[in-house]
Amino acid sequence: MSDRPTVQQLVYFLAAVEHRSFAAAAEHLYIAQPSLSAAVRQLERTLGVVLFTRTNRSLQLTDAGRLLVPWAEKVVTDVDDLTAAVRDVRELAGGTVAFGTFSSAHLYLLPAVTAEFHRRYPGVRIRVLGLNSAEVADAVRAGDLEAGLVQLPIDDRGLWVSAPVLTDSVVYVSADPERTREPVDVGRLAAAPLILSEARWARDDPLRRALTERAQRAGVTLRPTFEVEFQTAAVEMAAHGVGDSLVSYLVTRWKGYPAGLHWAPLDPVFDEHFALVTRQSGALSPATRAFMTLAEHHIRALQDVADAGRQPT
Repeated sequence: MSDRPTVQQLVYFLAAVEHRSFAAAAEHLYIAQPSLSAAVRQLERTLGVVLFTRTNRSLQLTDAGRLLVPWAEKVVTDVDDLTAAVRDVRELAGGTVAFGTFSSAHLYLLPAVTAEFHRRYPGVRIRVLGLNSAEVADAVRAGDLEAGLVQLPIDDRGLWVSAPVLTDSVVYVSADPERTREPVDVGRLAAAPLILSEARWARDDPLRRALTERAQRAGVTLRPTFEVEFQTAAVEMAAHGVGDSLVSYLVTRWKGYPAGLHWAPLDPVFDEHFALVTRQSGALSPATRAFMTLAEHHIRALQDVADAGRQPT
């Protein structure tokens, strides 16, 4: 036998309090009276007190019984609330999505995914953080986020990493159409007035690392004239003719992409691979799992668009 009261015992106790009779309480709960009486006796043995004075006419609470009533009511209410909350999460009538992405995803992926998800599950809160991929991986590893969409490669310690779900390419963008008439090699990049994003994460950024390696092999030095945090800032500066930049091709399909900004692929083409990540030891909530499934659906549609970035305009 348990040395602690059970929720069922407390429910039976409260029914007996309400109906002042084991028989009436059992009838109300649709159970046999001996089962209810035995549960209350076990509750008394567990607590080491007598809860009722039994008379021929009705049950009378003892002092210990009166003391137990508010505690029993609180426990039963808390359990009912917990059951309802878990049911809401399971049925996606409540809960929270906790998801992270690389920063430019909010331009061409997140608006559509979050809008459709909210239409389907209006009771679920959505917490989506747009961060650098390395920071997303750290947040998932630490348990601050349940899952994320990141650019590969990342530090995958303690993480489950999916196969790539999206492959995009990096393109060179400029307000001067003459600079985008043909693919751009690393020699031209070294001579260009470059605006590069991911300023805080330069050492961890896959593009920055790959370009540095290309420059070293070609015997040139790649030094950006300007460094900013977000691709949107780099795009706006390039549109104003401040310099040229590098962005994911899908950014050029963003509705807010400046009309006067031209693009050309890199030579050789630089592909970006994106994957979903979760913690190896963590279970996903139904809300976050449903969000990931919907994101994958939208990502599949984006792949056809991204494939166009492999060809010059």
